[in-house]
Amino acid sequence: MNPHPFLTLGQVLPLGQNRHPIPHYPTTLRHPVRTPAQHPSTPARSASTRRSNREDDAGDQTATADAVAALHLLLEARMRRRLLTVVDATNVTRAAREPLVAAALRHNMLPIAVLVTTPGSVCIERQGPRPANRTVPEATVLQQRQDMVDSQRTLKAEGFAEVVVSDGLGRLLPFLERLNAARQADLGLDGGDGLGHLLLVRRFFGPEILPLWQWKPGSTLAGGDRVAEIRLGGQHLTLALRTDVDGEGDYGFDVLVPCPYDDDCTAPAWAPVYSVTWLYRALNQGMDPDDGITCTVHDGTDQEAEAHDLDAGDVDTKAVVW
Repeated sequence: MNPHPFLTLGQVLPLGQNRHPIPHYPTTLRHPVRTPAQHPSTPARSASTRRSNREDDAGDQTATADAVAALHLLLEARMRRRLLTVVDATNVTRAAREPLVAAALRHNMLPIAVLVTTPGSVCIERQGPRPANRTVPEATVLQQRQDMVDSQRTLKAEGFAEVVVSDGLGRLLPFLERLNAARQADLGLDGGDGLGHLLLVRRFFGPEILPLWQWKPGSTLAGGDRVAEIRLGGQHLTLALRTDVDGEGDYGFDVLVPCPYDDDCTAPAWAPVYSVTWLYRALNQGMDPDDGITCTVHDGTDQEAEAHDLDAGDVDTKAVVW
């Protein structure tokens, strides 16, 4: 069970601890740790990942032996290159740890054990959302945790130079570091192109819309404003990026909808949209003139009332108008 995020080497070995300096990068056994910047960032794989590669099913326990063999092969390859390496597996028994410690010592690497002390009840609770083939029997979870507790007194004797308990690690800083790095990339401050106006798209409609979003360069449909399309299968919506909403310089999006004032009108009609819920309403014909629809030919409320004699409280009539 791995409930905690990535750890940096400085957190695995807090300042002031005896680091047993060795002129090579150490091996950390148990929990994800970032590879230093001077090496390619290659995450170590867990046994479940190896099972997935072997059987296309990360929960297939019959593939565990092959998965462990593949993991050990990768471990040897990385340590030959003196790379900071992580073994993300349960490793709560001495038999599971012995070959890992032996490999570290064979390559003159520093083995470090990280004890993840999540309560057994929490481990069991966190299995709730998992598919059936990825859950572990409760009795097994509790036994594994007990094995972990029992192993604390033997880890140093097994050859681990350091034993670190997860509760004592500073985890907020690396968490914020990853969020900051992602934001810097989105803004293009990491040397990349960033998301540009797609930042607004994500803010309004969520990250799931981004793969569907396509700008339409050169489109004159929105009077000079940028036009985009989201399409999936045979359905699509056309949107315009507005950069001066209400004359206040605010940003927003309009969606192209049918004219609500004249069924035969083919002129563009635009309605403001504020979230993915509004996109759903637009595609599902769930919007009405009160939602701020503006047709480029029909200017709105007065003509609507004259043509249809609407009663402001008559929901059925408004539905017919749409």
